[in-house]
Amino acid sequence: MSMLPSAHVDTFTRDHLPPADTWPALEFTLPELHYPERLNAAAVLIDDAVAQYGADRPALRTADGEVWSYGELQQHSNQVAQVLTEDLGVVPGNRVLLRGPNNPWIVAAWLGVLKAGAVVVTTMPMLRSTEVSTLIQLTKPVVAISDHRFVDELVVAAGDDVAVLTYGADDGDDLTSRCGRKNGEFTAVDTSADDVALLGPTSGTTGVPKVTMHFHRDILANADTFARYILEPTADDVFAGSPPLAFTFGLGGLVVFPLRFGASSLLTEKAGPVELAGHAAAAGATILFTAPTAYRAILKEKRGDLLRGLRVAVSAGEHLSKETWEAVREATGLRLVNGIGATEMLHVFISAAGDDIRPGTTGRAVPGFRATILDNDGNELGPGNIGRLAVIGPTGCRYLDDPRQANYVVRGWNVTGDTFAMDDDGYFTYQARSDNMIVSSGYNIGGPEVESAIDQHPDVVENAVIGIPDEERGSIVCAFVVLRDGVTGDAAKRKEIQDFVKQTIAPYKYPRDVRFVTELPRNPSGKLQHFKLRDRVLAQDIPSTNELTPAGQSQA
Repeated sequence: MSMLPSAHVDTFTRDHLPPADTWPALEFTLPELHYPERLNAAAVLIDDAVAQYGADRPALRTADGEVWSYGELQQHSNQVAQVLTEDLGVVPGNRVLLRGPNNPWIVAAWLGVLKAGAVVVTTMPMLRSTEVSTLIQLTKPVVAISDHRFVDELVVAAGDDVAVLTYGADDGDDLTSRCGRKNGEFTAVDTSADDVALLGPTSGTTGVPKVTMHFHRDILANADTFARYILEPTADDVFAGSPPLAFTFGLGGLVVFPLRFGASSLLTEKAGPVELAGHAAAAGATILFTAPTAYRAILKEKRGDLLRGLRVAVSAGEHLSKETWEAVREATGLRLVNGIGATEMLHVFISAAGDDIRPGTTGRAVPGFRATILDNDGNELGPGNIGRLAVIGPTGCRYLDDPRQANYVVRGWNVTGDTFAMDDDGYFTYQARSDNMIVSSGYNIGGPEVESAIDQHPDVVENAVIGIPDEERGSIVCAFVVLRDGVTGDAAKRKEIQDFVKQTIAPYKYPRDVRFVTELPRNPSGKLQHFKLRDRVLAQDIPSTNELTPAGQSQA
C-alpha cells in the first residue's frame, strides 16, 4: 500500500505498522472524507475552529463553572507544543503518553502533542504501574504528561527512560507553570494525513493489550460520519458524557466532535449517573454520551427530568435493550441513539437517529461505512442470519506490531468480535460477544487479565473469570476461585481477593461476584472450559459467596 511522505523524524510508528496486505479495506465514499495530503488534525480542530467560529466562543466547561474559550484552548495547546519541543526536545514522531481525568488541561495536552507532530498515547488514569509499564514497553514514549494526582504509579512504571511532567500541582516546573512562560505562538507541524497521530490501547481477551494505530485523517473521519450524519451538531450544542478521554468513545464525543463543529464540551472528572445528569442539565448540555447502565440508574432514582433538556442522548459501550429504550422514552420523551463502535475503528459505525430508530436494534451502517455479517469461514451471510459483525469504512484496524491483526481483519473486513443478526432493511440486532470480553457499565474487561491478577493472591490455586448478566451494569465480572488447602472461602476472603485485585490492576476490573469451588472444568487436553461455568451459573448450581454453606466451599 502506497503511503504519503511522512513528517516524522522518529519513524517508530510507521516502522511498526502491520504489513500492508493485512490491513482492512478502506473506503472514502463521502465528499467530507477526501482530506488533503498534508493534514494536522489538531490544527483543523482548534486553529481552523478559531478562524471559523471566533476565539471568544466557549470550548470547554467544567462542573465547577470554569470555561475555556476557543482562543484560550488554542493558546494553551500551542504552549504545550512549545514546552514539548523547546524544553523537552520532542521531535515529530516521538510518542507522548497522557494520563489524567477529563479536564481542560488534558485536552490542551492532547492537541499540543499533535501540533508538535508527536503521537499521543492515551491511558486510563486508574491503571496500575504494571499495566502502565506494559504500555510503555509497547509504545516507547519519550515523555509522559500526567495530572499530579495520578503520577505516583506512572513514575514507578516510567523509571529512568521516560521524562514525566505533571500538571496542576502549582509546581514551578510542572506543565502549567512552563506553559505560563511560553508566548503561545506555534505553527503546527505539517504532518501527512496518514502519519500516525494516536496510539489507543485496548484490552483484548488476553492480558496483553493491543495498541490501535490511527492517522490524522482517521481522527476527523468519525466526526465527518457518525457525528455529522447521526448527531447533526451545530455550534450551539453542548456535549457531555461519562466516558474517559482515554477511551476513543470519550475522545470523539467530548473533544473531536464538539471542536469539529464549533460546539462546547462539559468535562467532568468523576461523576455518578445522576450527578452527571445534574451537571449536564446545569450546563445546558444538548448531547449526552453514556452507557445504558447510566440511563437505567437515572430512571431508577426518578431523575429523568434532568435529561429533558437534551436534544440527543447517545447510548453505547454495551447492549441497549428495547426495555431500557422504551423506559427512557416514556420518562423523558428522548429517543435514545443506540450505537456500536470499536477502538479499532475509533468510534461508532452502526447507529440510527430520529425516525430511523427501530427500538431493540443497534441501527444501520453509518454513512461512510458498510457492514455485514460473516460466517466462521469469512463468507458473507444474507439477511435473516446470525453471524460475526464485519465493517468497512474510512477507518480500520491497524495494530502496533501485533500478530492479532490477522484475527481482526478477515478478507478486508474489520471483524469486531460481536455476534449480530441483520434484517432485510440492513438493521443490525445484537446477539452476544463472540469472545470472552466482559462489557460492564461500558468498560471492556478482558477475563484473562483478571484471572492473572487473582492468581497472584497467595491463597489462590487457580481461578476462572467469566461475565454474567447484571440488570444494572449489563454484565459483571464473576470469578470462580480454587483456594489452597486449609483456607476457607467466606465473605471475608471474598473481600480480601476483591481488594487485592483492585490494587493489582485497574479497580473497575475487579470481580464483583466471587464463587469458591474445589475444581474448575477442563477438557481432556486440560483447557479450561469457561462455557461450562456460564452454563452452571444459568443453572444456579454454583452459589455466590452470600449463598455459601458454613464450610465456604461448593463443588463445581
